[in-house]
Amino acid sequence: MDRERIGFIGTGVMGSSMARNLMRAGYPVSVYTRTKKKAQALLDAGACWASSPAELSKEADVVISIVGYPKDVEEIYLGAAGVLSVKKGGAVIDMTTSSPALAKKIFAAAKEKGVDALDAPVSGGDIGARDASLAIMVGGEKEAFERYRDIFAAVGKNVRYFGAAGSGQFVKMSNQIAIASNMLGVAEAMAYAKKSGLDAEAVQQTIAAGAAGSWSLTNLAPKMLAGDWSPGFFIKHFLKDMRIAIESAEEMGLDLPGLKLSKKLYDELSVRGMDDCGTQAIFRWYTEK
Repeated sequence: MDRERIGFIGTGVMGSSMARNLMRAGYPVSVYTRTKKKAQALLDAGACWASSPAELSKEADVVISIVGYPKDVEEIYLGAAGVLSVKKGGAVIDMTTSSPALAKKIFAAAKEKGVDALDAPVSGGDIGARDASLAIMVGGEKEAFERYRDIFAAVGKNVRYFGAAGSGQFVKMSNQIAIASNMLGVAEAMAYAKKSGLDAEAVQQTIAAGAAGSWSLTNLAPKMLAGDWSPGFFIKHFLKDMRIAIESAEEMGLDLPGLKLSKKLYDELSVRGMDDCGTQAIFRWYTEK
């Protein structure tokens, strides 16, 4: 059976692995990114290059994007020379963590063009992207989700449909809210263990196997203790997500003090010039006074 031709926009820390996994699953893939050299490894592996989102969309059955910010998503899909200016039929799937309101706007614009639109943000970081084990949270029409389920299966393991357009983004905000407070807890636990004079690595291994266990404690606490600030997920993007979550919560009349505290501490790291560090660099707030 012929696979859909995929147009993939965004080949950063996660996008490059996701595009590669689609190629491994047998999908023909074309890529676009603002800096072509960032896509060179994919081009060497057999991906085709497109010089713009509009060019990419002309030949693609399905356009997938995972980029940095909602403004980038809006430009890609709704800009004068964006995907929906030329897309006829097929589907667009935005996997960026973005605004639920923007997801609804893209869905409406795509509907007018006869194009399926799904918002499908992901969780799992660089490891999940590499291993095709991402959690994928999908909003849009159920029929479209079922139609492109095999595409999701090529990049993720925990794939779930949640409802109308914007639903995927609401779920991702719930995910980021949970991570925000958890990251503080993990960093504080490791800082406490070190300050107590304990073998912090042994503490991490022990408590990760108990009730305190979490993905961040298992995967990011060892990086904290090793002083490894390389990004699986950038602080600058996490700050963007927290801003969206806070704004969305306020629109619903919900106060989230834990999320606001986490954002405040990450804002301080941003001021120190740590935007391009991984989120585990919150540990430095506790150890570099």
